[in-house]
Amino acid sequence: MTHTYRGSGRAGLYQDEEFVDILEERRRTSDLGHALRSFKPLPYLGAPPCSVAELNQAVLDSHFLRHVAREVAMETGSSVEEVREEACGILEEMSQNLQLGFIRLMGYTLTKVLKRLFTSVFVNMEGLSTLQQAMQQTRVILMPNHRSYVDFLIISYIMFTYDLPLPVIAAGIPLAGMKVIGEILRRSGAFFIRRAIGSDKLYWAVLSEYVKTIVRNEFAPMEFYVEGLRSRTLKSVTPKLGMMHMVLEPYFKSEVFDITLVPVSISYDRVLEESLLAHELLGVPKPKESTAGLLKASKLLQDNYGSMHVNFGQPVSVRQLCEGKINRCQYNLIPRDLPQKPTPEAQACVSWLAHLMVRIQEEGSVISPWSLMACLLLQAPVAVLTEDGLPWQQLTERTLWLKRLALDFGGHLKWPGQVSDSDVMSSSAAIHRSVVHQKAGRVYLVQEEEPERRRAVSAEESVMRTGTSVLMLASYRNQSLHVFVRPALLAMALDVTNSTHKDELFAFFSFLQDLFSSEFIFIPGKLSEDFEEACSLLKKCGAVHIDQQEVTLSDMGRETLSFLKALIQPFIDSYQMMFRYFCEQGAQVITEKQFLPAVRTLATKLLLSGELPTYEALSSDTQKNVLSALQRLEAVTKMRSMQREYKVNKAAVRRIADILSGKIPVQMLRTPPDARL
Repeated sequence: MTHTYRGSGRAGLYQDEEFVDILEERRRTSDLGHALRSFKPLPYLGAPPCSVAELNQAVLDSHFLRHVAREVAMETGSSVEEVREEACGILEEMSQNLQLGFIRLMGYTLTKVLKRLFTSVFVNMEGLSTLQQAMQQTRVILMPNHRSYVDFLIISYIMFTYDLPLPVIAAGIPLAGMKVIGEILRRSGAFFIRRAIGSDKLYWAVLSEYVKTIVRNEFAPMEFYVEGLRSRTLKSVTPKLGMMHMVLEPYFKSEVFDITLVPVSISYDRVLEESLLAHELLGVPKPKESTAGLLKASKLLQDNYGSMHVNFGQPVSVRQLCEGKINRCQYNLIPRDLPQKPTPEAQACVSWLAHLMVRIQEEGSVISPWSLMACLLLQAPVAVLTEDGLPWQQLTERTLWLKRLALDFGGHLKWPGQVSDSDVMSSSAAIHRSVVHQKAGRVYLVQEEEPERRRAVSAEESVMRTGTSVLMLASYRNQSLHVFVRPALLAMALDVTNSTHKDELFAFFSFLQDLFSSEFIFIPGKLSEDFEEACSLLKKCGAVHIDQQEVTLSDMGRETLSFLKALIQPFIDSYQMMFRYFCEQGAQVITEKQFLPAVRTLATKLLLSGELPTYEALSSDTQKNVLSALQRLEAVTKMRSMQREYKVNKAAVRRIADILSGKIPVQMLRTPPDARL
């Protein structure tokens, strides 16, 4: 087992024998027979499982929870019995109630749904076999990425199909409120966590003890999304660390010998929620999860969503990964049953591990031809896509060029070899007819249909309609961004600095990585390795020449560097637009509630005037990422208030904008003033 993430997802065109379509047999045999067949997994860690009641009682009887209950009673003036009764209520709301009968019901229902939605659901059998071995030897934590509601039970479905121990799954509390469905999910292994816990000391204590007891007592494999919420942009999200720390604490406190983390990469040709996600990014409130809403969404079953890939990564040992990164002896100084605030060393270790898992998820993801096509479509002006159309032949030729570049960069591509390249791309575009359509040899962006209305569509409404389509297209481009982002940052550094000196390029690359670390996943402490990887990949594809001190552009590298710069340009333009907002708005203190609609209004105005070239600036996720970046660079300070107020240092924001545009020479980055750049 290595300490690196390379090799976790095989680069290149995946081979048929690597993945098996689990729906192929389901289409030939009885769905009911599959659901009712004998299910005899080997016991998890070779031990007979304890019951749900025994698990919950172990949580309530723990010294840790008793200690916290006494503290809360003293702080609130309640009796210990009242606090413990409240803890029982929290646990009842939270806990799973895994039952085989409901797993069978889930298996039957999900088989029907999957066969209607997808042509294939591919699973890598080598990864599944390795997982089965790991489950007999050590505590296993399954860590899938989160792109669709379909993610939620697909791993349990695969485990049931191949006779593996079923996981318990961390889920958001809104799912528990769905009539009938919520209880089915609970009895399929889901335990439910409130979205906003805040400073609720008792809730934190019940949740952390519940998670730690599952890990310590070997109750079942645990599954949780390290990114927290479902990604609305289909690219990786900065990991949330709360659940990660709870899972790892038994190892830090030497209560268990080791924990095995299994990253799982779930990839879609097309996601069910593509339109919903785009509307959410434009400020349309997310619909509340409900059974009625699920039934209304049944019309989705009439469409084709292509293939789905579930890639189980190589299990990684926490014990091996954390060697030399954390001193566990410090936990011996305080009784294990007492609450302990994580040390800075522990927080850094958890953050590093969480980012590492997300990078492994990225490397294990399978990139579709459509994702490459989306990269190229977005580099055409929107007016071309909506009015003139992009020549189909031009798009296909460029996609084949990009396919070669993605393979050079280590991408894991799905590209069927038994059909012609032309047919591969035509079928990919056909699946995405909600985003583009072909006419007379040209490709056009589909404009969202509006209901009949008496008045004309306003210019602002037209911007939002086009924005919906662009953001849907961008989400599919985002599926392959991780392959290109490091060389793209170096390409941008070469362009903006107009320098060939390695140290100057590294300084600007470092600035870009810091600025965009909420947009893309960079493992903490790996800046130098990322820069060397970017240099190596550009050299490998022949775009640059590299010696000890210089990086110089080759004659044949202009096409590659031009593509990479254009790939990152929408983010540059969006950030610069938001920097402009911060510098021009009058108030020194703003709230997030004011910020988002005001920025969207400015973006709409600049799009209509032609000053802003990208509709991606309308995305609320991008806007929030800019706010996070400015806080990290100490140009914006979050104030202590319930209103999420922020104090803006306009001079620092202006300086960041000037560095990004190249107005401030790269040499000045070595001695930054106020803002930490």
